[in-house]
Amino acid sequence: MAGPLPLGDPAPADGHLPADLPVDTSVPFSAYLHIPFCTVRCGYCDFNTYTATELRGAKQEDYASTLISEIALARRVLDDAGALRPMDTVFFGGGTPTLLPAGDLARMLDAATSAFGLVDGAEVTVEANPDTVTLEVARTLASAGVTRMSVGMQSAVPHVLAALDRTHRPENVRTAVTAAKDAGLAVSVDLIYGAPGESLDDWEASLDAALALEPDHISAYALIIEDGTKLARQIRRGEVPTPDDDLQADMYELADARLGAGGFEWYEVRNWARVPAQRSRHNLAYWRGSDWWGFGPGAHSHVAGLRWWNVKHPAAYAQRLAASESPAAATERPDAESQTLERILLLSRIREGIAVDEVPPANRSRVAGLMADGLVDPVAAVQGRIQLTLRGRLLADAVVRALTD
Repeated sequence: MAGPLPLGDPAPADGHLPADLPVDTSVPFSAYLHIPFCTVRCGYCDFNTYTATELRGAKQEDYASTLISEIALARRVLDDAGALRPMDTVFFGGGTPTLLPAGDLARMLDAATSAFGLVDGAEVTVEANPDTVTLEVARTLASAGVTRMSVGMQSAVPHVLAALDRTHRPENVRTAVTAAKDAGLAVSVDLIYGAPGESLDDWEASLDAALALEPDHISAYALIIEDGTKLARQIRRGEVPTPDDDLQADMYELADARLGAGGFEWYEVRNWARVPAQRSRHNLAYWRGSDWWGFGPGAHSHVAGLRWWNVKHPAAYAQRLAASESPAAATERPDAESQTLERILLLSRIREGIAVDEVPPANRSRVAGLMADGLVDPVAAVQGRIQLTLRGRLLADAVVRALTD
């Protein structure tokens, strides 16, 4: 399970937003629906997910109805605050959303659409484990209004999947992608690199396999060792090696080269799309600081600078809603300095970058040094924008420190 929730101020039991919240309904609004169930826990994962043996006091078959109760609460809260507006994007994440019957996902989406509405051309994404996707599932989701499926491929190499504790069969990735395409869905595939024992050749094989699937979008994430995970314990005991930073950098450069040659263009440090229309609009909403409501245990929300997060366990989440109470555990309202830091952190990672004018005045002189070090594009910087080069993407954290310290 994920680590402890952050500290914050007490959340109101009725979920109501502060009366002085500066709501701007022209800001796009998104919904994230967290499905916290997995068949097994992957050794690297610290997400708020639960296997069957960890679900004391909660049942998967009741989950859709419970989450729909939070949707009804959100409708009342946003309406009372004058913050109600249609959704630009919807994202079912987890966990493994496709562990639930497709009809349950459809029911939740219908409830959210009825409560908030959808803008024309809205993006609706469902994350999926390759072993849980059939043509029937894909067609049910498409009929319900889903437009996009994100398939957890991670690797095409069996020993790498084993190192990550992934249980799906590599050949089922193509089955899932084909089913999604046949149902008319756009397709993204997720990859992870830097697993124990993974070589550069292994990674190249996975990239080639992903490209052969002809998806619309590819995400590639460096393996990060999170405290409290099985993999962290294995490393601490000396059973597997710590990921090699230099090898991971080589893997990133290889990914950028192979994906670029395959017709993909990077638009965020870890994400590539064939055309701008296939970029993940939901993730861009996070990076650009839009508003969103996160439904489900442990989910985080953001409206007009106010943040809150729900209780973690599905049983506690269900108990709150059964008592007609908000499932929010705590809330926070970051000050202007914190908001500026976060905006630089997020916007600097996307292709369009951030305006130099948004950097604190005392740090703007550092842009010249970042140009000299080959971390930001000099032409864009002269035109007033900070945009990362390939080297800058590899050292994105260093760029953020230079702009914010």
